[in-house]
Amino acid sequence: TLRKPISQSSMADWASKNLNMHTQGIFRRRISISNMLSWNGGSIKKPMLITSNRTIKKEACEMFKLVQSYMGDRQTRMDRNHVALVTVTKCWSIQGLRDELYIQLIRQTTDNTCYQSLAWGWELMAISLAFFSPSPKFQSYLEGYIYRHLDSDENIAQRIKELTDLKNKKNSKSRKKRKQNTEDEGLPISTYAKYCYRKLQKVAVTGGKKGLRKPTVEEITHARNAIMTPSLFGSSLEEIMLRQQDMYPGNKLPWVQTQLSQQVLALGGEQTEGIFRIPGDIDEVNALKLQVDQWRIPSGLSDPNIPASLLKLWYRELEEPVIPQQFYKECISNYENPDAAVAVVQLLPELNRLVLCYLIHFLQIFAQPSNVGRTKMDVNNLAMVMAPNCLRCQSDDPRIIFENTRKEMSFLRMLIVHLDTSFIKGLV
Repeated sequence: TLRKPISQSSMADWASKNLNMHTQGIFRRRISISNMLSWNGGSIKKPMLITSNRTIKKEACEMFKLVQSYMGDRQTRMDRNHVALVTVTKCWSIQGLRDELYIQLIRQTTDNTCYQSLAWGWELMAISLAFFSPSPKFQSYLEGYIYRHLDSDENIAQRIKELTDLKNKKNSKSRKKRKQNTEDEGLPISTYAKYCYRKLQKVAVTGGKKGLRKPTVEEITHARNAIMTPSLFGSSLEEIMLRQQDMYPGNKLPWVQTQLSQQVLALGGEQTEGIFRIPGDIDEVNALKLQVDQWRIPSGLSDPNIPASLLKLWYRELEEPVIPQQFYKECISNYENPDAAVAVVQLLPELNRLVLCYLIHFLQIFAQPSNVGRTKMDVNNLAMVMAPNCLRCQSDDPRIIFENTRKEMSFLRMLIVHLDTSFIKGLV
């Protein structure tokens, strides 16, 4: 469900307080807010947002040229993948540039009379949201802008026609005209907007790409492809099963779940001290995630903590948790009652029930005394590290969150100890 973000009047108020107002002409007249936030074919001499940081002041003007290059409004020798990589890397490395990029993209996708340029601007926004979030201060503004475009295709086509007609009247004698195009070239803008909206909600929580390795061309390509092809991470269980229908039509469980689980065991995870508690190297986890999203499991893995960390991430990033929200209260109400806890599992939708039972069966392997002696991860530790990946508390009250964390842990412990998962053996 989409929550309605801040109103247009609030957005205008935000802009008046935060925009670094530009001037033009020999008398240096200030440009209006609407012009500041409308497509511009020229360069800019200073950042769009107010800042005292010298590095950002310098980089912002260069970044505007990169945005124009990606959108096809400025000539460049670089291919678009490389332009996106340079742009994203700048913002990933310099946190203060992130809001500047998003406001520049807002500007260049407003009153843009070339549909292809407009679509590429939205595409660059979608790619950027795969790597970093806007600041909390700017998030509501960006959210409001994206929200206004969720069902805007007819309005956009009409607006492009109006602006084009107006421009043609003014420039009827001008030789130099920008290519105008009101035909759909590629995806509707609402498709980009819906993807960006979902992505913004997630990246605001997860914080984007982590680790020390800079973004790569492969990650840029992957981020672009994800607009049309849902990732195996961050999607719903139903979407994941639908996506694997062509490749693994007979599978009852998500391929990503079974493959990563088997990798943990194949690398001796059940004999590895601190498994699921000690995180794998974040850059190695990111690299594996990229491979898995292309239905590949590399053969050179040696550390079981890498697939174990990615498996936890997969559960944690599911659009809806393995145990859906409507069963949450029932779970934490029955955290001390084994029979009632097992009964909750039987009430779950079939796909959720199978995915949860596979997870519990997997954890029961690690809970065996012969393995606990090596991993130092008993049933309590396993429940502690995995419960947050299966259940999500919706409250904002720290006291309720703290109290429910204990109950979530206890509920999962009940399942590991008491749930009969023998039927899951051999199921894929």
